[in-house]
Amino acid sequence: MPRRVVIHAGFHKTGTSSVQQVLRTNRPALKPRLRSLLKGQMQDVTSAARGFSTWRDPLSLGKFQTRFGALLDGLPPMPRRVLCLSAEELSGHLPGRGDLCNYSAAPPLAAAMARAVQAVFPNTELAFLYSTRGAQGWLRSAYWEHVRSSSLTMAWEDYARTYAASADLDGIVDAIAAIQPHPVHRARLEDGNGRPAGPASPLLDLCGVPEDDQARLELAPPANERHGDAVLLALLAANRDYTDREARNAAKRAILRAAEERIRD
Repeated sequence: MPRRVVIHAGFHKTGTSSVQQVLRTNRPALKPRLRSLLKGQMQDVTSAARGFSTWRDPLSLGKFQTRFGALLDGLPPMPRRVLCLSAEELSGHLPGRGDLCNYSAAPPLAAAMARAVQAVFPNTELAFLYSTRGAQGWLRSAYWEHVRSSSLTMAWEDYARTYAASADLDGIVDAIAAIQPHPVHRARLEDGNGRPAGPASPLLDLCGVPEDDQARLELAPPANERHGDAVLLALLAANRDYTDREARNAAKRAILRAAEERIRD
């Protein structure tokens, strides 16, 4: 049974990839204090979370809780370490497509995770952490992520009007905290500058990693950074120009490959 469970459950486009990269890169150095589980190690769990964020039915939520509990139950003993789980998909899909206009799936998903933790580790302390970001910056980053990874053709101005409410990340954290008997923390991406481990420091704080130890960790460049506007506009044009999915994806891969080559040059 772990000494403590810390769940870092989002949100997308708030530096979570950089946080997970710190945990992954420094796994050996952090091993005496914590065991980390990242999204690649819980794909069936995050798939169920995304399913619930789409369907919002009791069966989907029950499937998520069952899979999350099975993940915890299959872990080896770690009595002196903190168990740290970090995956933004634990709050469901990134909002901003079709009818998915916010993170309102996150509170029931957090409640399901809390029930699973209590069932598997009944005497273990639990805390949640949610990474947040200023509304305008987050909304624009979410828009371009959809342009890059989906067939979205909506102009930025239309997207911003349609999905403005999706950027109220603090409101969702408030809703989670209102129904949780366990501590719910938040960390704003913009406040990570100057911390020893950047945006990973708030999570490492909750995991009991001292700042002196954080300062000795290997920090990689920011992960999953947004491309320049010219590249993003080219991706948007590809979404609009190609109705065939394979042709569209091939065109977008070529755009991204050329952009990466320019960066290397």
